[in-house]
Amino acid sequence: MRGLLLMFSQKQSFIKGAVIISLGGFISKILGAVYRIPLTHFLGGEGMGIYQMVYPLYCILLTVSASGIPTGIARLISSGSGAGAERRAFTLYGAIGVIGTILMYMFSAPLAAVQGEGAIRLCCVLLCPSVFFVSVLSIVRGYFQGRGNMYPTAVTEVCEQLIKVAFGCAFAYIFRKNMPLAVASTLLAVTISEVIATAIALIWYLKNRSRRPLYKTPSVPYSAIVKYTIPLTLTAIALPVSQLVESIVAVRLLKAMGENATALYGVFSGCAVTIINLPVSVTYGLAAASVPQISPLAEKGDIDGAKHKAYKALLITFAISLPAAIALFAFAPLAVKLIFSSLKGGERQTLIDLVRIMAVNAVTLSLVQTSSACLTSLGRPIKSTVTQWVSAGVRVALTAVLIKCTNLSIAGAAISANCSYLVAALINFWYISREKSNGSTLNENNADRLGRLGRWADEAG
Repeated sequence: MRGLLLMFSQKQSFIKGAVIISLGGFISKILGAVYRIPLTHFLGGEGMGIYQMVYPLYCILLTVSASGIPTGIARLISSGSGAGAERRAFTLYGAIGVIGTILMYMFSAPLAAVQGEGAIRLCCVLLCPSVFFVSVLSIVRGYFQGRGNMYPTAVTEVCEQLIKVAFGCAFAYIFRKNMPLAVASTLLAVTISEVIATAIALIWYLKNRSRRPLYKTPSVPYSAIVKYTIPLTLTAIALPVSQLVESIVAVRLLKAMGENATALYGVFSGCAVTIINLPVSVTYGLAAASVPQISPLAEKGDIDGAKHKAYKALLITFAISLPAAIALFAFAPLAVKLIFSSLKGGERQTLIDLVRIMAVNAVTLSLVQTSSACLTSLGRPIKSTVTQWVSAGVRVALTAVLIKCTNLSIAGAAISANCSYLVAALINFWYISREKSNGSTLNENNADRLGRLGRWADEAG
């Protein structure tokens, strides 16, 4: 047991760390996809509709309170200039998490009234505590990622899903005759999973945290934390905002054309995107593992070395995601049959077509994910933010044009997603390639001067 704990506490190499966190993310995604099968059986279409109606508010609050934390804290700690950053983050983002929880509680009644579904109020009340716990959990994950240990992130991700699936299925079955209560209890399962996963993470942190020095050291300023986490939060929120606007634009235009707009957009966003995101989750580990590899080099001014690591991470990402994209295109019918077997006739064929169109996103979205982490590691998180918002604008505008001006129907949204991720990947790659080696050049010049002084001293002697 002691040997196992020691292994879980050790720093891993870049490849090993990437494999660990990718495996954890992939298992988590698979469990989440499998969870939909019994959940749909117990809750039915109406229950699943209520379930999904709660998530937009939850996702926005979660993005603000937690999305930028892991990479931001990891960058500070791995650079060597952010010792104790996680302790300051507990205060800052713990408070933000509490505010997020209170806001979700306060908005529960108005949201239920606006959406015309009374059950949403209880759902929000039972789900809102998880906003705080995810904030704390994200800080611990960022701390360990910054120290090059990917086990805590992978283990807690899998634990989250296992607990959610176990409690969610049990609650949905027990309360299946009372639909509102059944849905609310499955969202309570989310809160329970976050509480337990956070407890595991905190115990791990307390056993492995760095000892405070005997002498007093300067605290990491809140501004240093915000410098990385705020841009990353703005980056993360670009996607859900663009998807929200895209859903409004696409559904309205499809309805104007006399098509079954809600069903078509559901097949696109709820099914095709889910399948495409499975291989993308595998490369998430490369993004997370690249931060502690690149940050120390960037902090020392060795931009050439940092860029070399970034290019290596991007090359490995491409090598992994390309076969996945080819497999998605070739085996789209099989993937649809295995994951969304309930779809029949025209909807199934539409999904197969969309998966084949969007298969290239397995490459482009993976590259965007890794390149964004590389930019943060290089100390340029705001550039990643700019990229995401530019590509979000491209996605919404192109969706409107392709659906309105062509006969592509929902395939227009799929093509616009392809274009937006390609644009984002190219912009990020351009930003990385443009990074200058000012710090390393300065160090080399200083070394040359010292060398010349040494030779002059020898000659004088």
